[in-house]
Amino acid sequence: MSQFAFRFYQGLMFLSCVSMIAAFAAVLLGVVAREVHWDIPGLDAYAGYAIACALFLALPTTLRHGDHIRVTLLLDRLPTRVRGALEWICLAGGLVIALALAWYAIRLVWVSWDTHDISPGADATPLWIPQLGMALGCVGFALSFAHALLMRWQGGHFIAVSTEAAHIE
Repeated sequence: MSQFAFRFYQGLMFLSCVSMIAAFAAVLLGVVAREVHWDIPGLDAYAGYAIACALFLALPTTLRHGDHIRVTLLLDRLPTRVRGALEWICLAGGLVIALALAWYAIRLVWVSWDTHDISPGADATPLWIPQLGMALGCVGFALSFAHALLMRWQGGHFIAVSTEAAHIE
């Protein structure tokens, strides 16, 4: 089960990387098109779709690598039992929120497909197409929280623990 889930997260991260490259290509094409006075309608919308898709598809892997915001300043100063209980509560709360997010993202795709909703911009793209990446990323995010709870139950750690005192960026 864990190997399948980890491969799923890697697949989502690969798609996220492809989305970032697509966003870069759309922006670059827009810059070049402006220089040669060539108008490509909807190019900005496609870049936005790609960036949003990249963000959502990367959620499970960033959780796995511990890159989401965590309150380690508080957690490191708590007694072990309190810290353990708080981690359980946070993972369970994260799972509930991620499940709700996944449910509504899937529902949004379904409603957009069912009503034939299209982008109001010049691209006139059916909105269910770019929303698929968001829904897939949200499902992966919920799966990663469930996976984290399962690994915690088994005594392991899902989220990578950083040896640095703080990430400074």
